[in-house]
Amino acid sequence: MTDWYTTVIPEDPARRRKLIIAASIGVGVVAIAGALLSSGAGATSEPTAQGGSTIVSEPLDQNVFVHVAGEVVKPGVYELPYGSRVFDAVAAAGGLSESANSASINLARIVDDGEQIVVTDSAGAVPAGVIATININRATAAEFDSLPRIGPTIAERIVAFREENGPFGSVDELGNVPGIGDTTLAGIRDQLTL
Repeated sequence: MTDWYTTVIPEDPARRRKLIIAASIGVGVVAIAGALLSSGAGATSEPTAQGGSTIVSEPLDQNVFVHVAGEVVKPGVYELPYGSRVFDAVAAAGGLSESANSASINLARIVDDGEQIVVTDSAGAVPAGVIATININRATAAEFDSLPRIGPTIAERIVAFREENGPFGSVDELGNVPGIGDTTLAGIRDQLTL
C-alpha cells in the first residue's frame, strides 16, 4: 500500500516547489480575506471605557448636525461628517473667539448628532442667551450638581444609576433615578441632552 503523502506530494522537486508556493498563496488569500471580514469593513470603531473598541454600525458617509454656541466667531448649527470631533465643529464655526476658554470643552471628543457645544469665556461664564446643556450620558457628578434642584447627593445617584444600568435612552429616563420627580425633571429638562 502506498502512503498518502507519496501520492499527494510529487517526487519531482520542481512540481513540489510549485505545489508549496500555490498552497502558501492560498493560505495567504484566506488569511487576508478573514482579516478584512473580521475588521468590519465599512464601519468605524470608538474606544470604550475599558480601552477596547466596539464596532459602530453607522456608515462613514452619514452626516451629523451640531449646534456650536458661545465664544466662537460664528455660532450656529453646522453639518459635519460622521466621526467628526469637537475641534472640527469649532473650526466650522470660525474658530474660538479671543475671549474663549478652550479648556471649557474637550476638543478631541467625537461629536454626537444633535448636540450643543458651548464654549465659555475666559472667566468660565456661559454667554448671555445661551442655555448650556449637559449630556446626561457623559456628565460628571459636579456637572449634575450645577443644575438647579440637583444637589451633590442626587448628582452622585445619577452617575451611580447610569454606571449600574448603562446609558440613558432618553431624558425622561432620568426620572427613574431616586429623588428626581416630575417637577424636578421639568425644571431642568431644557438643560439636558443625550
